[in-house]
Amino acid sequence: MRGRPYSYSIFFDFIDSYLPSGFRIINAEDPIVQRLDELMEAHDQFFLIMDLTQVSIIYASKRCLNMIGVAPEKLTPYEMMDAVHPEDVYRFGMGRTRLLNLDKDLYINQKGSSLLSTTIRMRRPDQGYSNLLFQCYLFYSPIPHKAVYEIQIHTNVDWFKFKKGQFHYYTGNDMSLFRFVDEALLNISHHLSLRELEILKLIEKGMSTKQIAEKLFISVFTVNTHRSNMLEKSGKILVSDLIYELKEQGLL
Repeated sequence: MRGRPYSYSIFFDFIDSYLPSGFRIINAEDPIVQRLDELMEAHDQFFLIMDLTQVSIIYASKRCLNMIGVAPEKLTPYEMMDAVHPEDVYRFGMGRTRLLNLDKDLYINQKGSSLLSTTIRMRRPDQGYSNLLFQCYLFYSPIPHKAVYEIQIHTNVDWFKFKKGQFHYYTGNDMSLFRFVDEALLNISHHLSLRELEILKLIEKGMSTKQIAEKLFISVFTVNTHRSNMLEKSGKILVSDLIYELKEQGLL
């Protein structure tokens, strides 16, 4: 579903209204909350608020029931993980690790914000799967207690046709990318294919080229070709440098 674009400033209005209470008391009759519910319904979205310092979901909008089959009051990080497509579980887990590292950096600095966004396939109530865009905005706040909060916006992007093995991915501080989804946003992706990432994971585990070839049922020549392509795409000289970068980004 692709609705008419709207400004994400409404999420900052929501934050301003409910941050003083730590998002613990959300008024369903508040015009901001009602407007957000309308927008979520119109654009096949839901959002949640997390206290990353305590790794807990404080609030989720009611449409999460329609999209992943979990009632807002029952939504937990475990329920989110359980709904992930089996082929995306590893990447989801690495993304969560990246979020926790961002949380640590913000908490230590006691200021700032950061952004991570990616696409993950999630189970629907009918047991099929939809490709959801996760937009995660993290920020430090000293009130009502020192913590790093996160607002996650999830949007169904089944309408967008990714190339085989492609997925959207961004992590950084460019807040212009925290916006209503469009094709330009979804085309921001990592330069490596899923097969190349798979080979890098095996290299990182200490496997030799021959062992990787045997495990993946491909030739040694093909493994070496992938290694060369990865270095050329990334502009790196050493595979170890590429592995370090991807681990920093939460992709490996």
